[in-house]
Amino acid sequence: MAQDAHDPDRGPKGRHRMISLEEYSSYDATGLADLVARKQVKPEELAATAVEAIAKTNPRLNAVLQTLPERARAEIDAGLPKGPFTGVPFVIKELVLHARGVRCDSGSRLARGFVPEADTELMARFRRAGLVLVGTTQTPELGYNPTTETVAFGPVHNPWNPNHSAGGSSGGSGAAVAAGIVPMAHANDGGGSIRIPASCNGLVGLKPTRDRVPSGPEYADPLCGLAIEFAVTRSVRDAAALLDAVAGPDVGAPSLCVAPSRPYRMEVGAPTGRMRIAWTTTPASGDKIDPECEKAVRDTVKLLTELGHDVVEDRPRFDWELFLKNVHPTWIAFNALSVDAAAAASGRRPGPDNLEAVTLATVEEARRLSATDLLVAMAHQNVISRQVGAWFEKYDVLVTPTIARPPVPLGEINQNRAGMKPMEWTRQVFAYCPFTPLFNTTGQPAISLPLHWTASGLPVGVQFAGRFGDESALVRLASQIEQARPWVSRRPPNHVAAVT
Repeated sequence: MAQDAHDPDRGPKGRHRMISLEEYSSYDATGLADLVARKQVKPEELAATAVEAIAKTNPRLNAVLQTLPERARAEIDAGLPKGPFTGVPFVIKELVLHARGVRCDSGSRLARGFVPEADTELMARFRRAGLVLVGTTQTPELGYNPTTETVAFGPVHNPWNPNHSAGGSSGGSGAAVAAGIVPMAHANDGGGSIRIPASCNGLVGLKPTRDRVPSGPEYADPLCGLAIEFAVTRSVRDAAALLDAVAGPDVGAPSLCVAPSRPYRMEVGAPTGRMRIAWTTTPASGDKIDPECEKAVRDTVKLLTELGHDVVEDRPRFDWELFLKNVHPTWIAFNALSVDAAAAASGRRPGPDNLEAVTLATVEEARRLSATDLLVAMAHQNVISRQVGAWFEKYDVLVTPTIARPPVPLGEINQNRAGMKPMEWTRQVFAYCPFTPLFNTTGQPAISLPLHWTASGLPVGVQFAGRFGDESALVRLASQIEQARPWVSRRPPNHVAAVT
C-alpha cells in the first residue's frame, strides 16, 4: 500500500506516497489502526492525509478550527504508545477537555486564546490509546446550543447540505467525521451534544453512563452531573473499543460507575438474546415531531420485531414543564461559572462585545439565583432518576427519535438573538431535542444510530437508551442493527473522497 517514509525511492523531492483520501476515508478507526499494526501504512502518513483532508474539505464546512501538523509529527516522532488506535488521526472539541499547549476557545470571544498548561485526564487517555491529535473542532459558545453557529468563528455547515446545521454542541466534530476528515472525534454531551450531531451527520453517537468516562481534574461531574465526555464515531465497534480505552475513574474522582463484566468490544457481534424494548415517538412535552423522525422510529420498530425482540409502545411519564423549570437553572448557573472562568483566564470583562446575546442574558439571570434554587433543581434530578429507573425495570431499551426534526436550516436557532429571554432560549433548545436530555438527568447510557435519510438526503438518527450502567446491552443491540442495516457506505456530498 504505502511506501516507507524513509525509503530513498519515495518519490519526487523526497516525498513519500501517501494513502489516498478515498482509501483513508473508507476505514473506520479500528481499520486504520490495523493497517498501522500490520505496517501497511505509517502513522505520519495517516496524519499527513488527515491534514490534507482538512485542507480539502474544511473550507466548505468550517468544522475544524486549528490544524496541528507539526504537533502531530512531534508526537509520532517521540514514539506513540501501543494502544487500540495507535497512529489514528483524531480531533478534539474545544470545550471541557484540554490538550496541553493547544488553544481552547470554547466557541467564545471571551475565552479566545486560552491555552491550557496540562492535559485533562481524558486527553491523556486518548493519547495512551495511541490517537494522534491533528486538530480541534468548533463548539457553540460554551456548549449551550443544539447547533454550532458562533459569532467568533461562524457556522459549521452540514456535509449533507451546507445550508443546514451540523448539530451541537459537538457539531464541528460531527461534521469532521461525516466528511471523512477523521474516523472518530472527541465530543461531550450535557443535553444531547453527542447524540444530536450524530443524528444530524449520519453517525454513531454513544453517550456513556454518568461517571463512566473521567472529566478530571478540572471537573467532578460537569453541569451538576448532566454532562459526560466521549466521542462520535462511524462504527459501533469503534465506540466500543474507545470506551474500553478511556473508561474508569481517575485519581480522586468523587464517584465511580460499576465496571462491565467484560470489555465492550466483546459485545460487538455478541448475541443479544430476546430483548424487551419499548418505543415512542411522543415527547414528554406532547408536541408533534417531524414525520421523517417518526418514520425513522417506526421503520426501526419493524426491524427490531423482525430481529426477534419483544417490542411494545410505551414511554416513561414525567412532568415536562417541571423538568424544564429545573434543568434551566442548572444550565444557566454552569454558563455563569464558565464565563467567570473564561474572564479570569483572559483578563477580559464579560459583556456584549465578547459574549453572544443569549449567553449574556443567561449569565445575568444566573447571578440572581440562590444556592437553594440550584439544590432544588438537583433534587428534582433525583426524583426523575428514581421514576425513570423504576420504569426501566420493565424494559431493556427505550427507542425514540434522537431529535424532533431533521437538521434545521442554519440561522434558525440563534444564540445571538437580541432580546431573547433565557427561559425562552431553553424552551427553543429543548423543543428541538426533547428526547435526549432526559438521559443526561438520569445519567443513563444512550446511543444515536444513523437509520434514516430524508428524500432530500438529510440524515435522521434513532436513539436507544439503556438501563443505568448497561452500555453492554446497547453495544450488542447497536451492533446487531448495524449488521442488519449497514450505513458505512453512505457518504455526504461534501466528503474528502468526493470534493474536488
